[in-house]
Amino acid sequence: MGSEASTHGDVYSYGILLLEMFTGKRPTNEMFNGDLNLHDFVKAAIPERVIEIVDPVLLQETEEGQTSLRSHIVRECLISIFGIGVTCSSRSPSERTNMDGVIPNLHSIKNKLLQTPRQGQRQL
Repeated sequence: MGSEASTHGDVYSYGILLLEMFTGKRPTNEMFNGDLNLHDFVKAAIPERVIEIVDPVLLQETEEGQTSLRSHIVRECLISIFGIGVTCSSRSPSERTNMDGVIPNLHSIKNKLLQTPRQGQRQL
């Protein structure tokens, strides 16, 4: 916002990128006018309405024949990813997390997804 470039700005951009990728909406989407923006849209939806805001393309693979355990894990992972995006894109730079905290969280989410069997797979 008119300041010098900093890692806080990079974290903000990363957060917005996560929100864009997982909602399929750009910050310039016509639905974001007035006081509504991508950050606030996602923040208001998590955790209860996370499935409503996720890009439907991301859910296509997961919906077909999905077990209830896998469905629950996917939902929890989406909540975590959106939470990271919201925290990274906080208005105040001092409220933003740093990437040292983001990276382990993303690895944890990935590991949780990879350890949850899909239909027809046996758990190791």
